[in-house]
Amino acid sequence: MSTEHPSHTTHIKQRSRISEGYPFPLGATWDGLGVNFALFSAHASKVELCLFDSTGETEVERIELPEYTDEIWHGYLPDAHPGQIYGYRVHGPYEPDAGHRFNPNKLLIDPYAKQLVGQLRWSPALYGYTVGSADADLSFDTRDSAAFVPKSKVIDPAFTWGRQQLPRIPWDSTIIYEAHLRGTSMRHPAVPEHVRGTFAGLMNNELLQHIRSLGITSIELLPVHGFLDDQHLLEKGMKNYWGYNSIAFFAPHGPYLANGDINEFKEMVAHLHDAGLELILDVVYNHTAEGNELGPTLCMRGIDNVSYYRLVPDDKRLYINDSGTGNTLDLSHPCVLQMVTDSLRYWAEEMGVDGFRFDLATILARHTHGYDERHGFLVACRQDPVLSKLKLISEPWDCGPGGYQVGGFPPGWKEWNDRFRDNVRAFWRGDEGQLAELASRLTASGDLFNQRGRRPYASVNFITAHDGFTLRDVVSYNQKHNEANGEDNRDGSDNNLSWNHGHEGETEDPEIRSLRLRQMRNLLGTLLLSQGTPMLLAGDEFGRTQHGNNNVYCQDNDLSWIDWHLDEEGHELLAFTRRLISLRKAFPILRRGRFLVGVYNEELGVKDVTWLSPCGREMTEEQWHDGHARCLGMLMDGRAQPTGIRRSGADATLLLIVNAHHDVVNFQLPEVAQGAGWTCLVDTNRTDLREPESFDFGSSFTVTGRSLLLFELQREG
Repeated sequence: MSTEHPSHTTHIKQRSRISEGYPFPLGATWDGLGVNFALFSAHASKVELCLFDSTGETEVERIELPEYTDEIWHGYLPDAHPGQIYGYRVHGPYEPDAGHRFNPNKLLIDPYAKQLVGQLRWSPALYGYTVGSADADLSFDTRDSAAFVPKSKVIDPAFTWGRQQLPRIPWDSTIIYEAHLRGTSMRHPAVPEHVRGTFAGLMNNELLQHIRSLGITSIELLPVHGFLDDQHLLEKGMKNYWGYNSIAFFAPHGPYLANGDINEFKEMVAHLHDAGLELILDVVYNHTAEGNELGPTLCMRGIDNVSYYRLVPDDKRLYINDSGTGNTLDLSHPCVLQMVTDSLRYWAEEMGVDGFRFDLATILARHTHGYDERHGFLVACRQDPVLSKLKLISEPWDCGPGGYQVGGFPPGWKEWNDRFRDNVRAFWRGDEGQLAELASRLTASGDLFNQRGRRPYASVNFITAHDGFTLRDVVSYNQKHNEANGEDNRDGSDNNLSWNHGHEGETEDPEIRSLRLRQMRNLLGTLLLSQGTPMLLAGDEFGRTQHGNNNVYCQDNDLSWIDWHLDEEGHELLAFTRRLISLRKAFPILRRGRFLVGVYNEELGVKDVTWLSPCGREMTEEQWHDGHARCLGMLMDGRAQPTGIRRSGADATLLLIVNAHHDVVNFQLPEVAQGAGWTCLVDTNRTDLREPESFDFGSSFTVTGRSLLLFELQREG
């Protein structure tokens, strides 16, 4: 039997005037005269608006929202103004077996809150059930949680953007820099201590100049939506550093605001745009911080659990856990889908964000039968006049059945390509049988993305990301070393495709250090000279380390923060990274808008790409299937048509040579029509390549073991 429990909190006298208001827009909206409050709940029986004093500690009024229209509870409060701190108490049945978990004793965050005040303090009062009781979540807890939960705050959205110009970087020119907001500035010597780790810290001119000088076009920040620290981490003296534990999809994370004003985020965006940099946010709409059936009641669970979350059909007491974190938001529900798309539009239109990377994006397009590219979320993004113009990047996998969907997202989407990461790491480690796949990865993984008019830049290529080893650690460790996380090194991936080159961790051995540096140059060269959209992990440009920890999600300290004090090797690698990016920008053929497919164009008399063996001739079928082959030449002909118009291109012709063999390989430089020889632009075996060197056709070039080279064709005359 469904049971609705009364609130046992102290009754607070209502003093403010209240009128019906409107069911739209959702959230708390200041109109210059008062504030309209609107909250979706399809199964509640009553909603109370709770007002707090300026400290957020004392509840001063409790007002029942007077109207219920189309499943929206709403009311208008002419006595409210920006700065008003509030929360909700939602009444309804507490019947976990039917999916309902209403408990008006629990103060709830507004899902549309634009700002949160106060920090979560873990307490048994946060739970809708009595912790430790028999049958656990089937019990009903009457303690008031208001003292322990963050409160929502009414904001004035006014902000003058002035002369801001959106960068609008074309996809084929995009180079992404994945960074953690806090970790990027915490140890930067030019950032004042009082703003380190905040949005204001990222505004620092010297920090932005470093990013600009690399040639980066777009900064992708790990989650900055309001998120919570897990109780078990706090008990161990740690934090949820990465932030993949969202609870407020419209509010910036409070500790990232140096001055407590959300306009600080907008100021940061203005500084980025003024520097010509785009801002992409990593967003987590697949789950929330409320966890599974034993988690706290903080927001959506207490507002309308059965609507917001995907529950097990035969046992609605339990949550479907495709995210691996306890719960899964149900974007098949129209109001949950509306919340997510409203959030995206808010960050784009009001906060100035240029794009989004979607964590575990397969979940966002999953129905009960599995992933569906016609899911309402994907359809909404494609047809929405605001969202369809943004940079939209999916992490195309999750923990659910059929969750791996690399190449399976519809046109308009770009995707993280872990196949690029794994193949390139395995190739340079010297694994057998990697050469044939490498050809696909170098050409934007056409086997995955060359369909339905998708372009090469749909493949977001990366060697490293926040999750896993840094670039230096990929070449310095055979195994993960996550002991600092307090889980006996059980957490984090064991499939790192890394190689320590003869010694685990740091070493003073000059031969090992030299080889590791060359391998880092090889990996960076492969990333930045491949077709597709490159993504560089912040700090990899100068070889930062996390000392073998491949899962620093809980390490808010020197282990995860970027160390900006560079040694000689760091400066050398930084200069090399800058050169690679400058070459990528200088040669359009490295970022073609059409897939290089290797088909001979009889009308133009050219192939866009030709694969060469070390003898300088085209690869044979037998050579492609030679598992021991580790050296390959990629000839990109600048005369190939750059667009769909049937005309010759005028780009430079380039030759990329990769050799993952441990020994030298003599590579015969091919003869190309309308050319006069080759100029070597990059040789990862050399750090002193100041002036390009020229070589004749037919020259036998000695390619150092484990090295990468780039040549430019010298034009006749």
